[in-house]
Amino acid sequence: MSAINVYEQRPGSDAKAESPLHHADLSSLVGKGRKNPGVTLREKKFLGHLTLRGDAHDPAFASGVFKAIGLELPVALTVVANGEMSLQWLGPDEWLLIVPGGQEVPVENALREALAGQHIQVVNVSGGQTLLELSGPKVREVLMKSTSYDVHPNNFPVGKAVGTVFAKSQLVIRRTGEETWELLIRRSFSDYWWLWLQDASAEYGLAIEA
Repeated sequence: MSAINVYEQRPGSDAKAESPLHHADLSSLVGKGRKNPGVTLREKKFLGHLTLRGDAHDPAFASGVFKAIGLELPVALTVVANGEMSLQWLGPDEWLLIVPGGQEVPVENALREALAGQHIQVVNVSGGQTLLELSGPKVREVLMKSTSYDVHPNNFPVGKAVGTVFAKSQLVIRRTGEETWELLIRRSFSDYWWLWLQDASAEYGLAIEA
């Protein structure tokens, strides 16, 4: 099998990198708003996003993934995490791996080495999407305004992740804590989501965190 070249797609230190919500200048809003907001938003920007495809039923694939990143393959509609690294089920043979910024190439190389000889696919999709973290006591109310998917704790426990319709478009909702949720959004829809979340959170108070 011929060697596969893995290219560094992250801009160098001399380049100006812009997150999908750079236009909103969220940094200018940090610390403003109500003293006790019901919702706090943080863009988890410049993380590495990789899609991984392979045979989940093959023990060699599962063990190779664990060897490379230290995370077990998650089952349907779930996400597993260790610090800033997370692995989310997207489909029967597809997962989304999010890694700390700058680790995309080393992690991809580790996966390819651990899974050598297997039929796999690893694609760097970092430039096309970003992760928004919503935390606070009123986040679930904002989600209930935005999606018809049942976000009650009985149906949406910590560790669950689903792709669903949200505010007339689509994204992925991930629950990472009792009062912490993440929205995986496409870059091209970042303006739309920012405006929507401002409006949906207005009655509860929205704070921005760096």
